[in-house]
Amino acid sequence: MAESKKRLPRVGLPTDARLATLALREGLPPSQWGENSEALYLTSSFVHPDAATAARRFADEEEAFTYSRFSNPTVLMMERRLAALEGTSGCIGTASGMSAIMLLVMGLLKAGDHVICSQSVFGSTIKLLQDVLGKFGVESTFVSQTDVDEWRGALRANTKLLFAESPTNPLTEICDIAALADIAHGADAWLAVDNCFCSPALQQPVKFGADFVIHSGTKYLDGQGRVIAGAVCGPEELLQSKLLPVMRSAGLTLSPFNAWVVLKGMETLAIRMRAQSDNALALARWLAEQAGVARVYYPGLESHPQHALAMAQQSGSGAAVVSFDVVGEGAAALRANAFSVIDATSICSITTNLGDTKTTISHPATTSHGRLSEAQRQAAGIGQGLIRVAVGLDDIDDLKADLLRGLAPLSK
Repeated sequence: MAESKKRLPRVGLPTDARLATLALREGLPPSQWGENSEALYLTSSFVHPDAATAARRFADEEEAFTYSRFSNPTVLMMERRLAALEGTSGCIGTASGMSAIMLLVMGLLKAGDHVICSQSVFGSTIKLLQDVLGKFGVESTFVSQTDVDEWRGALRANTKLLFAESPTNPLTEICDIAALADIAHGADAWLAVDNCFCSPALQQPVKFGADFVIHSGTKYLDGQGRVIAGAVCGPEELLQSKLLPVMRSAGLTLSPFNAWVVLKGMETLAIRMRAQSDNALALARWLAEQAGVARVYYPGLESHPQHALAMAQQSGSGAAVVSFDVVGEGAAALRANAFSVIDATSICSITTNLGDTKTTISHPATTSHGRLSEAQRQAAGIGQGLIRVAVGLDDIDDLKADLLRGLAPLSK
């Protein structure tokens, strides 16, 4: 259905419509009923008037939806809206953020190709590239998120893709997107950036030269922890020619219901991101003053090593995730202290999801990065004393009091 996605009618928005307007209105025109809220098309297939028409539509000779594994009006509305926010010409929705990465690499790479990836990315991304794709002959090299020379030095003749998160999960390291884009393009490779932590409300990687943008719609795009979703944003031509055939055959499909939830979530994305980021900055500054805290990781703090770069790339915001190390001597004590802080909370939700309006708290070394080896965790800087707080819309003074219950005993 490659060509159909291009020909289906657009919403009649001004070409210079701004992000807040696009987040509310980009998608498809209303149906004949004139609904103001986007329709949810819960159907697995679509009926055709006759066999000849069905044949033309399945051959992409006539615009139409055919089967929801690869074409659905609600999913298309979500894709068009996210593409508009990211500033890309195309988008493909997927079942999850990890399936978006899988679709990207399956569509772009083959056995014998080489990927350079930050060693600080989400643990499942490392496992996918190294263990799963490695079985099929795709080679991976993991480098420092922030050392541009390491990225350049890892280039090989068969390097086809550079992959980074910015900020990273959970240490909020920032990569220089423009510098990595120059390295990738100089080697005739692509650059993909996972924009999950910032969302397009704060950062648009393609403005700095990225070719593809990855999203877990589960996070800020939904914003209330309701559904699992993912997406790949990028050039329409490449998405249609290289990724859509994989989607169509492999079934990494985003359900219409989940797409609808994300579609509606994007309507409040900008105001949520600003409010949650403001809360996160206030919490990070407070944590930096607590005796039970050894170090705070947050790009909005002047003490963050890539603070200036983050402000330039992220619209002057540090985003909404704060991580910190508790005090302690030795791995066992650090883990025990981290657990005691987490367990003392009564407001923060103890869960690994982020991007929710409810503040969440987690211990990355035993959850999101628990499947990594100790050596991999150490290379990524994830110790047993690290706690990640994805700051929501809870009252900031309540959050401080919630964390202080566990931190206060560590300062004695």
